[in-house]
Amino acid sequence: MAKIGKRYAAVRKMVDPNTKYSLDQAVGLVKQAASAKFDEGVDLAVRLGVDPKHADQMVRGAVALPHGTGKVVRVLVFAQGEAARAALEAGADFVGADDLIQKIETEGWTGFDKAVATRDLMGKVGKLGRVLGPRGLMPNPKIGTVVGPDTLAQTVRELKGGKIDFRVEKAGIVHASVGKASMPAEQLRENIEALVGTLMKLKPASAKGTYLRGAALSSTMGPGIRLDPSALVRAGEA
Repeated sequence: MAKIGKRYAAVRKMVDPNTKYSLDQAVGLVKQAASAKFDEGVDLAVRLGVDPKHADQMVRGAVALPHGTGKVVRVLVFAQGEAARAALEAGADFVGADDLIQKIETEGWTGFDKAVATRDLMGKVGKLGRVLGPRGLMPNPKIGTVVGPDTLAQTVRELKGGKIDFRVEKAGIVHASVGKASMPAEQLRENIEALVGTLMKLKPASAKGTYLRGAALSSTMGPGIRLDPSALVRAGEA
């Protein structure tokens, strides 16, 4: 059996693994449990009543968290001409076309967190799928990262501000970062409500029975805190 450190053993005592907490209680506990020497991230895991093996039950999307993730997001944009200038003015960290495509294709470079492409370049960007796809960096219209020049600047600003994308995993679970432990409790709660609200709107018509079946909140080095699913649904619908 793996040895449990003193710090983790202490914070684990704060949480009853058999209790399903309200959102406010869970946020308070996750902040207390974040006792590492760095600013821990806060993650939400939601178990959905879907079978991702069926295409019509794949839950995937994006949400602009009201208060961001607390992380510095490096945004790369595949664009040229006026669109490239607009992307730079909006705060994109890397902007280019053939030069960036070649760098990624030949060097396997992935020194960025999000990638956006204008529609006219997707014919060229598409060949980067083998490099960017496994890392979740491939621009995709389903999550709003393949755009026209008229919405490019707004997309860049949203990504820099903390817009996240998510996709249900094989076990029917969505994992997402919802902030940092140093953020005020109210901001964390509002970020979680925004994510849950988006998940509820994306419920597949073919999904039967209870849709949001379970959820847990945790910090990077802290224990999982079970949430009351019904209360979480109400918070997301508020």
